[in-house]
Amino acid sequence: MARLQADHVTLGYDRRTVATNLSLAIPDGEFTVIVGPNGCGKSTLLRSFARLLKPEAGRIVLDGKAISSVPAKEAARRVGLLPQSSTAPDGITVSDLVGRGRYPHQTLFRQGSAGDRAAVDRAMERTGVSEFAGVRVDELSGGQRQRVWVAMALAQETPILLLDEPTTFLDIAHQIELLDLFARLHEEGSTVVAVLHDLNHAARYATHLVAMKDGVVAASGSPRDIVTPRLVEEVFGLPAVVIDDPETGTPLVIPRATR
Repeated sequence: MARLQADHVTLGYDRRTVATNLSLAIPDGEFTVIVGPNGCGKSTLLRSFARLLKPEAGRIVLDGKAISSVPAKEAARRVGLLPQSSTAPDGITVSDLVGRGRYPHQTLFRQGSAGDRAAVDRAMERTGVSEFAGVRVDELSGGQRQRVWVAMALAQETPILLLDEPTTFLDIAHQIELLDLFARLHEEGSTVVAVLHDLNHAARYATHLVAMKDGVVAASGSPRDIVTPRLVEEVFGLPAVVIDDPETGTPLVIPRATR
């Protein structure tokens, strides 16, 4: 059994149901990327995996138990989340915000240990924000702030990491830099799950790809196996050709010319 899975869940928000009877197992130790058009339920599913959204029916299972029965702090030691958008407290510095990722590992009598500080330093170094340690988060650019939020998620040091559109606000160079970092985390043993909008980035980095449409899983598996012109048109409504990426050999989607 996969450590994290959705078991016949119905998901919704604001009185709107976005998925019904949805089941999906996240393969352990893989880099899973979820793709699909806007409103298909991919971010909603990720929030339910992070214990932020309770299913209307069915259950999210973590290590064989309903995640709702796992204490919040314990669940946060196993599953980390980089949300789609976040707001930092006014005046907080980068190092203090990244340090909040250590909260699940702390107790009333054990806070700010040497291990916590080392984890924060590692996370800032890996995301390239060490130079901003003493800078207030609200003084940074949008792209810099995004990397700080990624650092906070990494500082949590969970075996499962959920990423909801992690490359938002980043230019192309920093997008690739972060995706390379997530790929290294996967290679080091982490289970990584990301929602991405860019299908070509998803096909290049994912070891397991999930395509969603209208709250259901349209296809899942290796990108080489499932990314076809037919899938792209069925899921995204986009006529396209699919060729091998000359750099990686992974599928490369090229939209067909309309004129």
